[in-house]
Amino acid sequence: MNTTVPLTKYGAELLKEELHQLKTKERRIVIDAIAEARSHGDLSENAEYDAAKERQAFVEGRIAELEGKLSAAQIIDPATLDAEGRVVFASTVDLEDLENGQKVSYQIVGLDEADIKLNKVSVTSPIARALIGKYAGDVVEVQAPSGPREYEILEVRYV
Repeated sequence: MNTTVPLTKYGAELLKEELHQLKTKERRIVIDAIAEARSHGDLSENAEYDAAKERQAFVEGRIAELEGKLSAAQIIDPATLDAEGRVVFASTVDLEDLENGQKVSYQIVGLDEADIKLNKVSVTSPIARALIGKYAGDVVEVQAPSGPREYEILEVRYV
């Protein structure tokens, strides 16, 4: 990877935890499964062996992917940001939908951290792209799947 991967401090910790889990537990489980399957004899028609090798390939691939992302990570702690009220990566934005008055908060995070159930939206999402660089009081138009929506930015927080 030639580019940096933006991550919040929390997102980086989640990736580190997953990497630790894969290296310390999943690898051992896969190695044991391969050894068990080998003990059954002929490997050419051994479905357990094939499944264990596939799992091993997945685990090793995920480890390599996580190590690559973490080595290229630009870790941003929202609490240390001083963006003078501007919406930036890792900020939390309180919005009001101008059509129905519904209020919602989103944190702008990296692609790997995005989880709409936790109100974390990817920096590459349409809503984040519309918000970046704006200030409280600004009205933004977001191209949603259901059509354009307008939101007023109520507050920008760095938490």
